[in-house]
Formats: sequence, C-alpha cells, structure tokens
Amino acid sequence: MLPLCNTDTMNLHLAEIALHVAPGAHAVLLMDQAGWHRTPKLHVPPNISIVTIPSKSPELNPQEKVWQFLRDNWLSNRVFGSYDEIVDQCCDAWNRLVDQPWRIMSLGLRAWAHGS
Repeated sequence: MLPLCNTDTMNLHLAEIALHVAPGAHAVLLMDQAGWHRTPKLHVPPNISIVTIPSKSPELNPQEKVWQFLRDNWLSNRVFGSYDEIVDQCCDAWNRLVDQPWRIMSLGLRAWAHGS
C-alpha cells in the first residue's frame, strides 16, 4: 500500500510486476491515461509493454471494476479515525479480495470481449 499515485510509485509498481513475469515471457499492461502512466520519466522494464486505453473509457479498464467492488463491499460508507486506519482497512480489503481469485477473474471479464 503506497500513500501516493505518482511516477515514483508507478516505477516501484512496474519493477515489482517485472519480478513476477516468468523468464522468457512478456507482460502487457492496460493503463488509463493518468499522468504518471504516460510520463517519459516512467521506467518500463524490458519485459513489460504498456497499452494505454482511450481517455474517459473506464469500461475498457478491468481494474475499475476491482476498485468498485472494493468500495461497494468493504470500504464505502465508513468513517475512518486516522490515516493508519484507512491504510489498514484498505490492506484488509485488498487481502480479502486476493484470497478470492475467482472473484478477480469474474470482475475482469467482459461479455462483449468474448462474443457473448
């Protein structure tokens, strides 16, 4: 859990993803057009390619459904007493979701992308 969304944290995130790409494989990441996703200061590892989706098209970004699920089920309509409590609750929600890989897969599915 990182406190900011900026180029530095995105570089950390990309480096972490690169560590988990199987040897000889290549990862392709879909990203929206946030400034920290498009800056020339971004250090994209050689085993990762970035594909940016059009602006204002959250339906193309499966991660948007993940964020919505987290808010709907574990994070919305709450009052947090401190920054640390926010971080703790976000980590708890994320870990609960990670324990449900079938849920993550279903959140990322798009019927229109599978011809259904």
